[in-house]
Amino acid sequence: MMKKWLSALALSLLLPWSACAAEQRDGVTVFAAASLTNVLQELGREYTASTGTTITYSFAATSLLARQIESGARADVFFSADQEWMDYLDQRGLVRRDTRRNLLGNRLALVAPAGSTIELKIAPGFPLRAALHGGRLATGDPDAVPVGKYARSALTTLGVWNDIADRLVRADNVRSALAFVARGEAPLGIVYLTDAKIEPGVRIVDLFPAGTHLPITYPIALTATANPQAAAFLEFLRGPAGSAAFGKYGFIVLQ
Repeated sequence: MMKKWLSALALSLLLPWSACAAEQRDGVTVFAAASLTNVLQELGREYTASTGTTITYSFAATSLLARQIESGARADVFFSADQEWMDYLDQRGLVRRDTRRNLLGNRLALVAPAGSTIELKIAPGFPLRAALHGGRLATGDPDAVPVGKYARSALTTLGVWNDIADRLVRADNVRSALAFVARGEAPLGIVYLTDAKIEPGVRIVDLFPAGTHLPITYPIALTATANPQAAAFLEFLRGPAGSAAFGKYGFIVLQ
């Protein structure tokens, strides 16, 4: 009798935990670079409306998201703004290598507040520091954030990095850098072209030549612990609806 009672007790304790675990795994959780916020939110709403599957996002700097996944944060899809952090997780067995694809490309833009009259043509040795008039250049932290790394590479190639390195606002992600410029707290910033296009508070001063930095590519992959629903969402992003939305927001669709 006692044995049966203990078995029933163990089952009663297990069932709520099992139900909770199942509930936690319902839907798809996507960890994505901040620059993908608007387009992915739109695609998530469209996907949920057609399938009933809930899409939950965490948007931040790619570096931060990769570290969170490494630390055990639950994610089904990782959508990176550069190859380095996807490689980082890949080398640790935290993404499914067979699902990894380079989905998007982007451009690097120099932006100013919408009301600014600054005019600059990006070229070797261009007077970027002088154009700040004592202010600072906003971009992602070059030691961690992909957009900042691309910016440092481009400015180094153009021979002006040493002029500007001590005048940076090292933002924790590209959207934060964009906000500094939009609010007029920085006279210039370096962000992705897609971010510049959606923010009415800034205007594009010029685009960086593609050859000044590594190609800006966005790899995507399922995580090693992705639930089965995630694969279908990944295919949706790679399909016609995804391509149309990404193109509308100014991304370069690679496949």
